[in-house]
Amino acid sequence: MSVPPESSVPPEPFEPSVPSEPPVTSVPPVSSQPPVSSQPSGASASRPSVPVRVLLADDEHLIRGAVAALLALEDDLVVVAEAATGPEALAMARAHRPDVAVLDLQMPGADGVKVATSLRAELPGCRTMIVTSHGRPGHLKRALAAGVRGFVPKTVSARQLAEIIRSVHAGYRFVDPELAADAISAGDSPLTAREAEVLELAVDGASIAEIAERASLSQGTVRNYLSSAATKLGAENRHAAARLARDRGWV
Repeated sequence: MSVPPESSVPPEPFEPSVPSEPPVTSVPPVSSQPPVSSQPSGASASRPSVPVRVLLADDEHLIRGAVAALLALEDDLVVVAEAATGPEALAMARAHRPDVAVLDLQMPGADGVKVATSLRAELPGCRTMIVTSHGRPGHLKRALAAGVRGFVPKTVSARQLAEIIRSVHAGYRFVDPELAADAISAGDSPLTAREAEVLELAVDGASIAEIAERASLSQGTVRNYLSSAATKLGAENRHAAARLARDRGWV
């Protein structure tokens, strides 16, 4: 019996399947944000929904009044208190609980860094910043160690100051770029805390007896501290050492 031949159907050509490549997605570059910004970013300068309560402390009444008047033009900033001395700044902060304290560096009674140190302990919710015409490297380092979030010269414009206050309130830090560069190049103070304290008392030309009384030390101990400080600074006497230390912001 004959078997009919099978119908021959030509096989389909074999094509190996090539998996499709996944879509290429662009990955944004990772950039590290520097701890010190020369200009507040858009996020840091965004206007808060609730007005920022500001304390102004400056012993120069004309400057303080002018800054208060300019900040009053900002809808999201309100100056709740003003002060002319360090102790007054502390009292006003305790009474009004500001969000940001804008402090002059040099004030009678206590300087801005000492006020910032006290506020950090007593009112941790109050952020502090220093506005100064004495932007020496040592002052900046002391301020940062005290938890100060902003350190700017008095040459900033009112608009810049308002933006920096917003940035500080938002949790950012702002340090003037030139002051930051000077602080890095100046190095750390060679003085011990006690030497710096005694040398600071000698800045205004006080006698050994006066320094000893104010520091609650013996005159011999004061002489030893001053001699050690002068040697470390390469100064010929305590007066020259005090001037040099102040110029570098170490006292």
